[in-house]
Amino acid sequence: MNKLPVTTVALIVVCLGSFIGPLGMASVNVAIPNLAADLHANAKMVSWLPTLFLLSSVVFMLPFGKLADNYGRKRIYTIGLALNAFTSLMCALGQQVEWVLFWRFVQGAASAMIFGTGVAILTSVTPPHKRGAALGLTAACVYIGLTLAPAIGGLVTEIWSWRAVFLFQLPLILVLLALIKWGLHGEWKNENIASFDWRGSFIFAVSSTSLVFGFSSLPKLHGFLLLILSVITMILFVYHQSRHHTPLIRVQMFRESRVFSMSLTTSLLMYGSNFPLAFLLSLYLQVVQGYSPADAGKILLLQAFAMAFLAPMSGRLSDKIQPRFLATLGCAIVACGFLVLTQMTTATGTTYIGGSLLLIGIGFGLFSSPNNNAIMGAVQESELGVASATLNLARTIGNLLGMSAVNLLVHYYLGENKITPEQTPALMNTLSLAFYISFISVIVATLLSGFRGKAGQQNK
Repeated sequence: MNKLPVTTVALIVVCLGSFIGPLGMASVNVAIPNLAADLHANAKMVSWLPTLFLLSSVVFMLPFGKLADNYGRKRIYTIGLALNAFTSLMCALGQQVEWVLFWRFVQGAASAMIFGTGVAILTSVTPPHKRGAALGLTAACVYIGLTLAPAIGGLVTEIWSWRAVFLFQLPLILVLLALIKWGLHGEWKNENIASFDWRGSFIFAVSSTSLVFGFSSLPKLHGFLLLILSVITMILFVYHQSRHHTPLIRVQMFRESRVFSMSLTTSLLMYGSNFPLAFLLSLYLQVVQGYSPADAGKILLLQAFAMAFLAPMSGRLSDKIQPRFLATLGCAIVACGFLVLTQMTTATGTTYIGGSLLLIGIGFGLFSSPNNNAIMGAVQESELGVASATLNLARTIGNLLGMSAVNLLVHYYLGENKITPEQTPALMNTLSLAFYISFISVIVATLLSGFRGKAGQQNK
């Protein structure tokens, strides 16, 4: 391994981490019903398993990005992998759902350490003219992990138990840690260590937590109050960061580079529109069309396969032509896919749905890598860790907002009713409005992407 260039080893390490992370995260969702039955947990308790993981990732993404810039991106990445392995073991040993929820929250922090620094490591060691290709391969590994997760999670749960979903990734993580120890030499960090902004971290944590619990509590009064608190504290966070001499993120970055700010906004809108798609179509295929979970999963794989196939190619192309052209084209194709879905009825066939998923997968495959390339190429080298964390933060917040909006629609149309074939009219109303919201969001993302400016332009 010592004979391999550091760029190659870093690419292998980050790609493996990008594969293991989504694989472990998404496979757990398949095991939730078995976990709930074994630990005698109600639906409300187990629904917090993905939410707490997501919340922790949002809260810690920026702080760990800053710590990575100060103390070493490889160091934070390695600690994140080790913590992920330890928390997986703790979750597998849980005898009460509260125990699993606690360690799942800690695991979200580990995920923030991994995803908040992986792209920064790649950007640190990869020449600018090869950055897009490297980011494309990383994105493909994320999609492959997400593609395989339901099948692997269901298989190990069926053969062993829900605990195996947490345990099967441990050998993979140990191999990756060994590769980092003996193969990835060097460290990447800033020359001067800046003081850490603890106050800013606390304000951001309050804002993020209020956002999550506020959305989950709507339409109750305290839900609205928490959302108001989230907005107020976010404004306070931006004000604090603009005046702090060593902020978690220089808010001036958003003013200095239109490419950076508009690319991040585009990313938030795109991921927020796409994240609820699998959940919504899974309900449609199983409840309305009567497909089995396995058959529904096969249809949903079409999008992930298209994304995994195109992401590396679009990444390489973004090294040669302006990333905004590819990203904007991808946004427009995704918009066409959602427009097709808005016309769905109870009699829509799988060929129609499969075609729309292919459109969305092709579009997202063209969008993601060039957009990431534009973001990472628009910042100073000293802020790569923060930029990487901000990129993943935009994606995560987009996912959270998208799913929260769908939860509100489900509550409005379905209420406390169980999702059965008798509720098909209400379910179709939910799907139709959700797809229209996604379509409009992607149209806005397309416009932002097209007018973001050329990569490398500052102060525009």
